[in-house]
Amino acid sequence: MEESGGPLSRSGARRNGRGGWGAALFIVVVGFLERIGFMGVGGNLITYLTGPLGMSTAAAAAGVNAWSGTVLVLPLVGALAADSRLGRYRAVLLAGVLYLLSLGMLTVSSMLQTRQLRPADCHDTTTTCSPPPSTSSSPAQLGFFYTALYLLALAQGFHKPCSEALGADQFDSSAGASRSSYFNWFHFSISWGYAIAATAVTYVEENVGWTVGFAVCWAIMVVYLAVFLLGKRTYQVEHPMDGSSFGRLAEKLVFSRPDATIDTQRLLETNQDGFLVKLLPIWLSSLVFAACISQITTLFTKQGSTMDRRLGGATGLVLPPAALQCCISFTFIALVPVYDRAIVPFVRHLTGHPRGITMLQRIGAGMVTSCITMAVAALVEAKRLRVAKDAGLLDRPDVAVPMSLCWLVPQYVLIGLAEVFSYIGLEEFFYDQVPDALRSVGLALCLSIFGVGSYASGMLVWAIDWATTRGGGESWFSDNLNRAHLDYFYWILAGLGTLEVVVFLYFAKQYAYRHKPE
Repeated sequence: MEESGGPLSRSGARRNGRGGWGAALFIVVVGFLERIGFMGVGGNLITYLTGPLGMSTAAAAAGVNAWSGTVLVLPLVGALAADSRLGRYRAVLLAGVLYLLSLGMLTVSSMLQTRQLRPADCHDTTTTCSPPPSTSSSPAQLGFFYTALYLLALAQGFHKPCSEALGADQFDSSAGASRSSYFNWFHFSISWGYAIAATAVTYVEENVGWTVGFAVCWAIMVVYLAVFLLGKRTYQVEHPMDGSSFGRLAEKLVFSRPDATIDTQRLLETNQDGFLVKLLPIWLSSLVFAACISQITTLFTKQGSTMDRRLGGATGLVLPPAALQCCISFTFIALVPVYDRAIVPFVRHLTGHPRGITMLQRIGAGMVTSCITMAVAALVEAKRLRVAKDAGLLDRPDVAVPMSLCWLVPQYVLIGLAEVFSYIGLEEFFYDQVPDALRSVGLALCLSIFGVGSYASGMLVWAIDWATTRGGGESWFSDNLNRAHLDYFYWILAGLGTLEVVVFLYFAKQYAYRHKPE
């Protein structure tokens, strides 16, 4: 990869007029739009699977975990393609095209599903028709749906590591503080996207129609692509490593063999230790944190679907169960500016460290918070089960438990706080600790933590479901959540998370940073 640009001006732009905050802001806006379009599907997917597609809770949770894992593992494919052949700019363009294709297919799939579920005498102008809940889709329809869904995952695989890395590329190594600030403000922006997806888009899906909701997501991606192209002349674009194959690239990165030649001399000079081997302990000791995060779009949402979701009394607005995900976004929106503009300067004054605290210290703080989150979630779920029992609703899963949805707010806020520390910290860490030529790969490695963590959560759900039903007992993930035991599962995650913190602290203490400021 070639060196890019030259010295930065006070505004962050290089002397050639490219890069800096002027270019990075386009990427920030693109990230905001992409989150609305993508999370409009992903954030409420379990409701679609258990609703129109008629899946059981355990099967839907496993399906969402499998898809979410794929979403966060595929960035490795997108990053390798970008850093070796395509370049990050063209990878984001390809992501935009794939988003339009996949969301268009999901819209068509939902339209076909709606027509199948609608009774023969029900017309579009009727307000009283409702689809029979038990109607199943044909294999062809399911195949079309899952093809669209996994194309959406592939689009994310190209977008997520490449767009964020492209934004960070607008600041060279001499602007480390600006680059660190960029990661904070990038997440501040996409948090607004999460909030809009979790409230407005999910409301449209559940109250107007899934077809309309998916079509809105498609339209948002049209704007995403337009904004990205609008900033073309401002971007400082890094060039891919021409001529290097994936196989030789992987061989060099992992094993550092001198005969595994890479065309970029700078990569050879900065990777004598085999950085993947060096990063592996941090990667492995972050998986339980990722498994905790994966509960946001699965079991947290199912919890909420059983509770009283009315705002303002009996005639008030009924919130979609996925709407509380916006609490995570609002936590980001409230805390990121405070962290970036108040906490970091104050702590920097005390420690003399450019970031206030090291990246690994930031990650560790988030892990501790995630353990507390799982404990709080377990206590709230135990209370929900007691309220359901006292109200005589153990065998009435169709009736809302007389317990406000607001009881779930603390666990969402805490998981948002954990992400402010660990999620952003992990992204900055994996971007910073790889050779400059492979920063998309670094971000993809970070995302793969959450993909494998989601897979691990799905496997744990499957194993517990099998173990608890083997003797004819009630599953912890029963479709009737009033007889399930999500609280036990949350306690298991809290215990595993505590063990993970101990292991992480050991590896973090041994880690030698690539750059001396750490």
